[in-house]
Amino acid sequence: MPGKFSKWVACWGNATSITDRKEATYAKDLTLRYPIRACFSGNKLRFHFSNLTGTEPVTISEAYVAKDAAQSPASSAQPSRNLAACEPSSQHSVDSRGQLSDASSNIEYAPTAITFGGRTSGTIPAGEEILSDEIAFDVTAGETFDVSLYFADFTQMNAGTAITGPLSGGKYSYGNFAKSATLPDDLTRKTNWIFFLNTIDIFTEEKNFALVCFGDSITAQDWPDYLTLRCAREGFNNVAIIRRAVSGTRILREYSCITYAAYGLKGATRFPIEMNVAGARSVIVQHGINDIIHPVGVEVNKFRPWSDMPTADDLINGVRTLYITHARKLGLKIYSGTLLPIYGWRTYNENRDIIRMAFNEWLRTAPDFDGCVDFDKAVRGHDNPKQFSNGFDSGDHLHPSAKAYEAMAECVPEELLK
Repeated sequence: MPGKFSKWVACWGNATSITDRKEATYAKDLTLRYPIRACFSGNKLRFHFSNLTGTEPVTISEAYVAKDAAQSPASSAQPSRNLAACEPSSQHSVDSRGQLSDASSNIEYAPTAITFGGRTSGTIPAGEEILSDEIAFDVTAGETFDVSLYFADFTQMNAGTAITGPLSGGKYSYGNFAKSATLPDDLTRKTNWIFFLNTIDIFTEEKNFALVCFGDSITAQDWPDYLTLRCAREGFNNVAIIRRAVSGTRILREYSCITYAAYGLKGATRFPIEMNVAGARSVIVQHGINDIIHPVGVEVNKFRPWSDMPTADDLINGVRTLYITHARKLGLKIYSGTLLPIYGWRTYNENRDIIRMAFNEWLRTAPDFDGCVDFDKAVRGHDNPKQFSNGFDSGDHLHPSAKAYEAMAECVPEELLK
């Protein structure tokens, strides 16, 4: 239909931060493959790649996008297994209910090159992000497509983010298999690290838009994926859930040591960069618990002094200054997300919980926001609201269980999804 597609909207996205500092920080002759579920139909794609936290240029030798070879026209109508029990894979397709299909392929694997100024390779300068050319590529909502990246030479793997959830993850292979329909089992492993690939935009219909979920490990884990599945199940077909979250991050401070480097950049640095989202209408901010639980004193940990402990007013002023002001400049609606229970966490004490509850009260009632997503209320216990409800604790008394992440997704107001 002429004119059906009229604007760019982000259909998939994550943050980019400092990767965990392990013994090996370089890779060579490596293929990365990430399966992406299309929430919208469209006829063009463009890809954002980030080396924001890298200290050396990174060259993508080859990059391709291709329809999942295991998809068939009937695969979304006849799901056979529940996605939550399976890892993402380039051999399966995902339907609107979060189901995985084993239907035999009726689609030839035909990779389309992702280009950069007409070239098939692209270099991301240290500390910067680049945008690919616009790629003609027809996508139907509900389909899965693969994004495959190949790095021929030594590559500093310092820019990426670890995420989890029923729709999240990918695979890596030793060797160049970027154009292959399947990856060799003996040279391939799964990964929850998303390296360099930051955001994917689709040229789609005017009615479609993006909702950004900003936060730390709570948001880097499962609830945004469950919100995506809820949208598909309940017919909210015009919204893409874009995750901007890094485990360990704080609003007010960041670490300079390699031990905690992967905890990433502070909110003042992250938020303006991560709100660069095509078609974004609103943002949910669920951030601040790490500011409260990290300080333990230099006698316990030299990198976590008591001077880092904020007051509730410190957190409030940080959110107002760093998040609300910038969101308003961009014309975004901003919704607060309350902090979850921490009773039983290894650094728990009453003073930390007093700060959390005071901050939550402001998040619920401040006129600065367009509304509040009360995640705390959705997962806390009825008899003891300081702790998780029965079955909602992952076991560490900080991160929710899968069931609790589903409850978080369910409590997001419909007004953000329509």
